[in-house]
Amino acid sequence: MSSGSAPEGPAPLRPGAAIRHAPNLGGVPETMLWSLYNRATEAARADAILRDPDSLRIMEGLDYDFAGHFGAPGGSLAARAAAIDVSLTAWLGEHPDGLVISLGEGLETQSRRVDNGRMRWLTVDLPESIRLREAFLPPTDRFRHLAASALDPGWMEAAAPGMPVFVVAQGLLMYFEPAAVAALFGRMGERLPGARLVFDTIPPWLSRQTLRGLQLTPQYRLPPMPWGIARDAIEPTLRRWCPRLGPVAFLPYTMPRGLGAMLGRSMAATPFLRDLLPSLVLTGFK
Repeated sequence: MSSGSAPEGPAPLRPGAAIRHAPNLGGVPETMLWSLYNRATEAARADAILRDPDSLRIMEGLDYDFAGHFGAPGGSLAARAAAIDVSLTAWLGEHPDGLVISLGEGLETQSRRVDNGRMRWLTVDLPESIRLREAFLPPTDRFRHLAASALDPGWMEAAAPGMPVFVVAQGLLMYFEPAAVAALFGRMGERLPGARLVFDTIPPWLSRQTLRGLQLTPQYRLPPMPWGIARDAIEPTLRRWCPRLGPVAFLPYTMPRGLGAMLGRSMAATPFLRDLLPSLVLTGFK
């Protein structure tokens, strides 16, 4: 676990520095650039639903063809981040000294957007992801980093008994096999009683397409996403996996504006069609 010093890798950018870093990422870690691109381009809009100057700073500091790889940004990943921000801010209002553990966080800057000056934050991600993150967001006493897989239960040791904990798994669980997701829920239920959890899912049709090889653009193929689940199957499935699961709620998650937003809201209100959408889930453990 890192504290005040970063591991070997690119040095943090200084204000006004001209250096740009080549990410040199592939597979699932490269998807952090996709979500960064969506957040930063949304934040640059005059009518943005997400204020995220750190994402703009980081994107400008990377030597990477974002538009060529990911095409036109749709805004839904920024909407996902904004919805999670709302839940985190509400929780921190009740637990101002609480611990947030963000799994597979990549270059997400959520910790800076919701910081109340007192909470603590632990980023858990793979070593190559942590190295790139620390080029832009160095760890501190309150903002710590752990280079490990989210499936490694060691990160749960950061939560002392009785400590208020909020776990964020944003854009992560779909990249794991269903059995691995089930095991992770079981361990969290046993070791993190009272913790809050937010995560998102993709529908089965999208999972199947990624397993066959889904080109987002001619330059970029999405990594396989083995875990897809229909919205109406989420709660019963989680309760089979984790008897200690608490109440389950679904947070609004759609395109931020235009026809996509209207279609998303309409589909989410229709029982059959909502199973075709991604879902953003807020729950916890008893």
